[in-house]
Parts: sequence; structure tokens; C-alpha cells
Amino acid sequence: MKKFVAVAMSGGVDSSVAAALLKKQGHEVIGLTMCFNLAEQDGKKPSCCGLAGIEDARRVAQQLGIRHYVINLDKDFSRDVIHNFYQEYLNGRTPNPCVRCNQFIKFGSLLKKALNLGAQSLATGHYARIVKSQQGYLLKKARDRKKDQSYFLYRLAQPELKHLIFPLGNFTKPQIRKIAAQLGLNVAQKQDSQEICFLPEGKPGDLIKAKNLKSVKPGDLVDKDGNILGVHQGIPFYTIGQRHGLGIAKGYPLYVTKINAKTNRITVGQRQEAYRTGFIIKEGHFLNKPFKKKIEIKVRIRYNHKEEAAVIYPDGGKLKIIFKDPQFAVTCGQSAVFYDKDTVLGGGIIQKVIDERG
Repeated sequence: MKKFVAVAMSGGVDSSVAAALLKKQGHEVIGLTMCFNLAEQDGKKPSCCGLAGIEDARRVAQQLGIRHYVINLDKDFSRDVIHNFYQEYLNGRTPNPCVRCNQFIKFGSLLKKALNLGAQSLATGHYARIVKSQQGYLLKKARDRKKDQSYFLYRLAQPELKHLIFPLGNFTKPQIRKIAAQLGLNVAQKQDSQEICFLPEGKPGDLIKAKNLKSVKPGDLVDKDGNILGVHQGIPFYTIGQRHGLGIAKGYPLYVTKINAKTNRITVGQRQEAYRTGFIIKEGHFLNKPFKKKIEIKVRIRYNHKEEAAVIYPDGGKLKIIFKDPQFAVTCGQSAVFYDKDTVLGGGIIQKVIDERG
């Protein structure tokens, strides 16, 4: 069935080809590009929402013969993504702003804009799949496992899923670039955008210190026994499992094992000291039915982390997750996502890290 589809166009090759594929299928297509009024960066990788990206999206839309609109969402982005990013880092946690951007901006504010314009669906260049089943809409991994982005989409719910299209879910990245080249799109070989669009060179500490000078203070770097080994630059400059930039020479590698924002202390130790057996999620999010009893499942605690076997114990509104084998650098603030083979079941924000090894 032909639809009126709005495509979130960032100016990159993925969203450009998504729009082209939908138009080729006979849908009425318009392009929507989000503007966050962010300062342009001089980094080698392009920003997904800078002026250059907006211009690239406009050119592709013109080439495809579709209408193109720029949607200003700077207030939404600042409120729902950047403010949370600052606060989490200042509290010694490591957030994932891409997850929040998908939840609140792309599939929140932008989806509402698309529907208000009369579109029946919103499409993006994400590498993931949506499958309709008797249980409702299922979110599944992309065919290209190297590019799969289902991890970032686990906060979606049934009301959003019914309006979404992921045209690239059954393609590989090389295939997408080939299609773009065949269409003569000038973005065919454009580099992928940087992971966090508002970070210059990916340094959270520098940005947060510039915005919160009084809140970012040096403190003690200590070992597990509380012995002072050195001085850290400020809590936002560090994350669990971090090895580089500690400024300590011990004759063997040291890693951040604990961050205490209240005492302004960071604990470091050898790699084995950064392993934990599990964590707590206060409020789990589920795409279909929530877990009511103990279940063995696969869990991913970071985007670039392999899924690991774990047991989930529901406890009221909380979830206790215990890994089969202890995992390195389980980090508060990061998203843990639950998988059943290639299907995303849900997930949540890691609130507390636990270690049951005694």
C-alpha cells in the first residue's frame, strides 16, 4: 500500500538512500532535516545536524524531486539530551545521548511533526527491522550485523513502531553506498557522522567543564584501599574501564574501577578489578510484554559490547541482572538491552552496579 512518508534526512548516505528507496516504491515522500543550532565543528567526520548536513540533505531532496523541510528542534534537543548529558557526567555516570535522541527527538518531537504534516509514517536510515506479528510490532536486528543499530532503538514502544519504517534493514552498508553511487548522489562516499554530534572531538569533560566551571573540580585518584595515587581533572573526564589519561605510572596498566561524585574520588586498579557480576535497573522498558518472572536472556551493556548470557530477576518495578560470567566495565548511565536472538525485548538504564563474588 502506497503511503505518505516523511524521511528524517541528515544529509548522510543512509537517510538519502532511504528516501530514494521509498520513492522508488511509489510512496509520496518528503524530507525532514532536524536543526539543533549547534556550532560547526572542524573535525574530520561530518556532523549529522550541522549546516553542511542540512545543505547535503536539501541537495539530495532536490535531486530526488521531493519536498524538503528543515525542522528546528534546538530547544527540545537542549532540554532532553544535552542537559541530561551534563547532569549524568557530573554525577559520575556515563550516559548514551544517542539513545535519548532517538527516544525524545527523532521518534518523539520529529515523529509528531511528521504526523502533523499529514504523513502516515516516518522513515529513517537506521539499520534495524520492524516486523509485524500477532504479539504486535517487533524490533529486530539489521541484516548487516556490523551496522546493526537496534541497540539505540530499544526505547521505542508500540505507538511509535506502528508509524516507523526502516528501509535499510535488509541491506548491507556496501550495498547502500552502491545504490547511492548508481543514483549519482553526491553523498555516496560521504563519511559517516560522528557518534555524538554536539561534542568537539568526542571529549565530554572539556565541554562540561566549559559549561560548568564551578562543578568540575580536581580530586583524588585512589586505589581500592583508599591510598592516594594522584589527582584527577574532574569527574566528567572519566568513565568506568578507562585506561588512558590517568597520569599515573605503576609499572602495569590501571583502569577506572569506581567513580564517586559525592566524595569527588575516582578509584583505579588492575583490569580484573573492573569486572562485575551484574547490575540493577530501576525502571525497565519493554517493547511488548514485561518480564514477570526470572528469565535467561542475552544482554548488551554497550553498543560495542558483545551480548552476554545473563539471568534477569524482576523485583517489583526493578530488574536485577546477573551475568553468567563477570563483565568488564559495567557502567552506570549506560543502556542495557535485552535480546532474544535477533529480537529486541527491551532494556533500561544501569542504575547500580553489583558484584556477588564476595
